[in-house]
Amino acid sequence: MATEVRYACCLVGGTFDRLHSGHKLLLSMAISRSEQVEIHVVNDEIAGRKSPHIQPYDDRVDAIYDWLSEKSYHSVSIFQLNDSFGPAPDHESADAIIATPETIGNCQEINRMRELSGLGKLSILEVPHMLDYSGKIISSSRIRSGMIDSDGNAWIDDQNRQHELKMVATLDNELKTPMGTLFEGPEEYPEIAMSEAIESIDRQNSSIVAVGDVSVATLIGMGIIPDIGIVDGMTKRVKLNESELIDSSHFTNILSAINPAGHIMPSLIDAVENALSKDEPTIINVEGEEDLAPIIIHCLAPIGTAVIYGQPKTGVVVQISTLAVKNRCRDILSMFEVVD
Repeated sequence: MATEVRYACCLVGGTFDRLHSGHKLLLSMAISRSEQVEIHVVNDEIAGRKSPHIQPYDDRVDAIYDWLSEKSYHSVSIFQLNDSFGPAPDHESADAIIATPETIGNCQEINRMRELSGLGKLSILEVPHMLDYSGKIISSSRIRSGMIDSDGNAWIDDQNRQHELKMVATLDNELKTPMGTLFEGPEEYPEIAMSEAIESIDRQNSSIVAVGDVSVATLIGMGIIPDIGIVDGMTKRVKLNESELIDSSHFTNILSAINPAGHIMPSLIDAVENALSKDEPTIINVEGEEDLAPIIIHCLAPIGTAVIYGQPKTGVVVQISTLAVKNRCRDILSMFEVVD
């Protein structure tokens, strides 16, 4: 059996946003095959051209250091990458470079540049993609889009998608606590709290999902049509008069869902997922109750989505979807009772 070649110094470059299983495979390959590893992480300016929701450089680097520490990996250095090639074309001690199927061409170009400079070629170690639960590539962009977690798992599994879920009494206190930032204002003038809430949102880079008839109506009254509105024709569990119902003509797409109070139904999950796929404003009319909809929205929505809902007698809550929020909502969902 042939002995695997060990390299003196292996170079790894990338953005490393939302450090995921694919990134860890790349780094593990470099570390297992080399005496020294240099990780070159794309700076904020270049990363920002891909997406406004990419983590700051320091956060991306900290995540790598945390993982290296957990694995007790040593002989690894991290540097900032400020251009397409970094030091690779002129690096005198490097003898290997990690590549994915997409970056093979870039690595070959680096070797051409090295030859012109009289340096030896780098051995290109190609690492295959890791696939997620659906057989698609695990990528930072798919994580940012809300489709998968960092290990390639769905945020809502098949069992929860296909069955009626009933809230258990032990969740009462947790779900009554505002999940997000509370903007206080008088109940009779909801636009006061809503105005402050809207000012807190990066509207250029964040979609707005408003849950509740009062929240949706207040936004419309302010001249703002949310990307998604979810209503049930009630406020404080009292049915609204016909004249108080939301005028669905403000929205391009009109969807419906059946969702009894205290439950999360497949109908609601499907409607939220459908609405998130639309490019035009969409309203979901819920027959039953929409109070638990934010749990589903956060599980399915892209990172950076702003979810707005009213807090009775207090004001308006805004919660931005992040990986931490998604994980919390998935944990809450796991505590629901599955009804056969």
